Amino acid sequence: MEIFIAPSILAGDFAKMGEEVKRMQDNGADMIHYDVMDGVFVPNITFGPQMLKAIRPYTTLPLDVHLMITEPIRYIKQFAQSGADYITVHYEACKDLKATLDAIKNEGVKVGLSISPDTPASVVKPYVSDCDMILIMSVYPGFGGQKFIEGSLDKIKEISAFVKESGKDIRIEVDGGINMTTAVLVKQAGADTLVAGSAVFNAPSPKDMITALKNA
Repeated sequence: MEIFIAPSILAGDFAKMGEEVKRMQDNGADMIHYDVMDGVFVPNITFGPQMLKAIRPYTTLPLDVHLMITEPIRYIKQFAQSGADYITVHYEACKDLKATLDAIKNEGVKVGLSISPDTPASVVKPYVSDCDMILIMSVYPGFGGQKFIEGSLDKIKEISAFVKESGKDIRIEVDGGINMTTAVLVKQAGADTLVAGSAVFNAPSPKDMITALKNA
């Protein structure tokens, strides 16, 4: 599967979000990663469906919405109607995971499932066939700029094996601490979609950095 780079707008300028999204598209991004945090599931608070709706006209790229919120099933419809192309929920945040994944699918949006660093890869296996993307958090969710957790590599390999077994085209996304060094490692482990925040947004040339991460 082609390597995708998904810049995380959490690292962008919040006062110019539309322009930041367009800048990432112009510099070769494949998707835009949109982190939603509720101050409950994770300690930080970011943005909701209104911001998503506001940035949607600025890009034709897929909007990859990562819900780091408790009981995300309550908000699936709102995010879908606001322009999400992918909606990813956390295994740890759902009372009824199957119903939540079905709710995403029923909105005509691609289904993502994420696991936090302390959650074993094995929990994903029963749900692989319901997913279009599986997201492995390689840092603790809630804050940008953290160091990559090495143990994530074995998890990526395990999930990669589940995906191969399923025979489905499922993207394997990694989020947290992605730079030129870790990009090589996660790709070798089986990842094909890399979320990068500060590495891209703060680069002297985001275009060169996106190309370099793709080819790492």
